[in-house]
Amino acid sequence: MLKNNELELPSSATIPVFADNAKTVLERRYLKKDEHGEVLEEPQDMLWRVARTIAAADLLYQPEKPVAELAFQFYEMMARLDFLPNSPTMMNAGRELGQLSACFVLPVEDSMESIFEAVKQTALIHKSGGGTGFSFSRIRPRNDVVHSTKGVSSGPISFMNVFDGATETIKQGGTRRGANMAILRVDHPDIMDFIKVKADLSQLNNFNLSVAITDDFMQAVENNEDYDLLNPRNNEVVARKSAQKVFRQIVKQAWLSGEPGIVFIDRINADNPTPEVGLIESTNPCGEQPLLPHESCNLGSLNLSHMVKEGKIDFTKLKDTVELAVHFLDNVVDVNRYPLAIIKKTTRQNRKIGLGVMGFADMLIQLGQPYSSPAAIKTAEDVMGFIEQTARDASSRLAEKRGSFPNFKKSIYVSVSGARPMRNATRTTIAPTGTISLLAGCSSGVEPLFAVAFIRRVMDNDEFFEVNSIFAKLANENNFYSKALLKKIAERGSVQGIEEIPRKYRRIFETAHDITPKNHIDIQAAFQKYTNNAVSKTINFGHLATEDDVMEAYQLAYSLGCKGVTIYRDGCRDNQVLNIGKTDKKTGSEGERLIKRDRPRRLSGSTYQMTTGCGPMYVTINEDDEHQVFELFNTVGKAGGCAASQCEAIGRLVSLAWRSGMPPEPVVKQLIGISCHKPAGFGNNRVVSCADAIAQAIRQHLEKNNGYKDDTLQEDAMFGACPECGGVIEHEGGCCVCHACGYSECA
Repeated sequence: MLKNNELELPSSATIPVFADNAKTVLERRYLKKDEHGEVLEEPQDMLWRVARTIAAADLLYQPEKPVAELAFQFYEMMARLDFLPNSPTMMNAGRELGQLSACFVLPVEDSMESIFEAVKQTALIHKSGGGTGFSFSRIRPRNDVVHSTKGVSSGPISFMNVFDGATETIKQGGTRRGANMAILRVDHPDIMDFIKVKADLSQLNNFNLSVAITDDFMQAVENNEDYDLLNPRNNEVVARKSAQKVFRQIVKQAWLSGEPGIVFIDRINADNPTPEVGLIESTNPCGEQPLLPHESCNLGSLNLSHMVKEGKIDFTKLKDTVELAVHFLDNVVDVNRYPLAIIKKTTRQNRKIGLGVMGFADMLIQLGQPYSSPAAIKTAEDVMGFIEQTARDASSRLAEKRGSFPNFKKSIYVSVSGARPMRNATRTTIAPTGTISLLAGCSSGVEPLFAVAFIRRVMDNDEFFEVNSIFAKLANENNFYSKALLKKIAERGSVQGIEEIPRKYRRIFETAHDITPKNHIDIQAAFQKYTNNAVSKTINFGHLATEDDVMEAYQLAYSLGCKGVTIYRDGCRDNQVLNIGKTDKKTGSEGERLIKRDRPRRLSGSTYQMTTGCGPMYVTINEDDEHQVFELFNTVGKAGGCAASQCEAIGRLVSLAWRSGMPPEPVVKQLIGISCHKPAGFGNNRVVSCADAIAQAIRQHLEKNNGYKDDTLQEDAMFGACPECGGVIEHEGGCCVCHACGYSECA
């Protein structure tokens, strides 16, 4: 191993080319730094560090074989951006921490000892850069008897809050944000509470939530029947519920906030490669990696945008890259420094790897295929089918040299006629690739483009246009490229309807909001057909979509063989930053564009007196004929100078936002609590600044007229603005990502 670490990068090595924003992400999160935060390595140094560390695993099987050539092959694969491993591998390989896995699942049994042991293990995993999944289905329901104390149980949701609080503390000092998945079976007695828990968006912000749905439940939904709720303490039936009522509640809550998602747990276990070892109860945070308790998995993604040559899929290059990537990921299992001994043991018994893809939308564009077309579905099946078969063959060849995974004799593979040895219990996974696809300069996972062009604002308010590289190339070659065109695309969020762009290019440059939910699900199902594990994908809905639309999507996904569904209806969370120019596919409406309304000659409103440190403030809020807030004026006593001018500026900006369609809640959330006075504040409302006074006046107006409740105004509930750069958060791949700076909620 030591000799391998001394290998020098050959002078003939490819120097990776990263875009400016990718370089920023690398410096912030991936490259080595000294104790003063100074960067100690270049991107090529990082990739060489990873390559030689992973290649060294070959010495475990062939101690006398030089690994320099293999290390160089691994390096070139990454430097050319044909393949990148998950973030912990790039961050930690060859460094002291050495923890390389992204995905973990921990057991939570129905005892205090198990629950708090899992909390401790979660802390160690998050500290090392991993994400964790849990099933809370074994915890007895709320108000159930606890014989040891003669008391009653507080139920699974109360314990989820313990995990959430621990994650909140740990993530403050890490290089990756702690992420969790909480799963509860649909037949648990507390299922309705679980479904509704994120109606309060301040709750469980470090968790993704999913309901584990059974085949029996889906059958009961179809037949409009009741189904059993089972107490996990003794597996006894404690109640029966209408399956349709519960299903509709899942749909309603997902429509309102994007959560909970659903996982089809019986379908997942039908593909469990080691059923004799145990049942799968949970997945990793984004749902694509079902795992046994105390199992981890390392992931990596092929860049499909690099697998096209002269308008056709380059299957030769794809085959070579898949084979090398399987070798790479299998080596990660050996060199990984696991955070717990039991995770090391369980992971190595099954040696699961998860090879996935990114850049699929870019591949389709190069092939001239719209994302919403039947041709795209066939391409998805052809490409993923080829990847899965190639990965299976590569894993089998590794097993011939190194041996099958230790649980092979307890696996489904031994019952197959003429079964070959198999190195890895699973081989393929479609993971979200928010950060690594930004590094690779390609579209994320199997998602459509999130935008053809968007505006990136820097600190001095200069505007730069980020544009899809393939679109820029085609636009230049065909003489329709201009800055004015990019501005128009960025404002609309789509190329549809822009006559300056030839129709054939408008057709192939479809974005996530140009296509229907059915198009999303068709692609997810096509990839799932040839994926061992699961597919992480967001099914995007326009703001005007109905609950029935969501229900139809769930039922379609189930009928097409998907293993889970995550949906997001644009703008469904109150404080989401409005995204410019997104068109509802069903209606063709552009109601979500920011279009300033003309002021009517007459408006009605209310005036609120607030006490501030600058004197009495009078805030007037006017509404339109539909009782929607339209404009805001304020005056501050006899104050002049900066106080008056700044308050007038706030009033003008708030009015502009409201006249352009922004709801009032984001304004309150941005202004409330801004302080320029002593902490106690002034007046009965404890006003701490003029901005705070305006926010409190708006809140009073909402409470008076709309029954608005203050408990939704939690400053830490960030769902639309990136917490690192303030950019727009996009929902894709079952995760929240910022394409401006590379922030990922799940990575």
